[in-house]
Amino acid sequence: MEIILGSQSPRRREIMNFFSLPFRQINPEFDESQVVFQGDPAAFAREVARRKALCLCEKYPKDVILTADTVVYRQGRLFMKPENIEEAYGMLAELSGKEHQVFTGVCVAQGNTHFSESEESRVHFHELTEPQIRTYHQFFAPLDKAGGYAIQKGGSLIVKRIEGCYYNIMGLPLQTVRHLLLKMGIDLWDYLRSV
Repeated sequence: MEIILGSQSPRRREIMNFFSLPFRQINPEFDESQVVFQGDPAAFAREVARRKALCLCEKYPKDVILTADTVVYRQGRLFMKPENIEEAYGMLAELSGKEHQVFTGVCVAQGNTHFSESEESRVHFHELTEPQIRTYHQFFAPLDKAGGYAIQKGGSLIVKRIEGCYYNIMGLPLQTVRHLLLKMGIDLWDYLRSV
């Protein structure tokens, strides 16, 4: 049994490597701008994940496909992956000293069957100075991360506390993934390995 992880994210690969379940990473090549945000970040993340999975189902109809999409949300605004370093700076400056939510939509699909769910975590940031944000972005590339930051490694310097699943903030909530894979007859408990 091998699954397709429809993501090029090294963070999602790292999480999946907690398990001995064989997988290969394939980019779904889906343009996320095709999904219009209508005010519900959880629904948006689920729909992007679902569309990614459907793209791969067309090419790999017999494989079990796992896709995900993570967004940062605060007061009606989505913080996607920044397009440049100045946009990344603006995001952290806006989130500095405040709470925001992280939503990850997850989809598991095979052929014409698909299941999707989303998970929410809350993240509270320390107050950050301009030099701190600039230094953070020097050492941690922000352009491939929703909100322009990562929770892991040095990200702990900017995060005051979290509520909810840490791995959701990294981009792949394990309990949600387990629940969806179970619908395909795959139990992550059967593939747990020491790392």
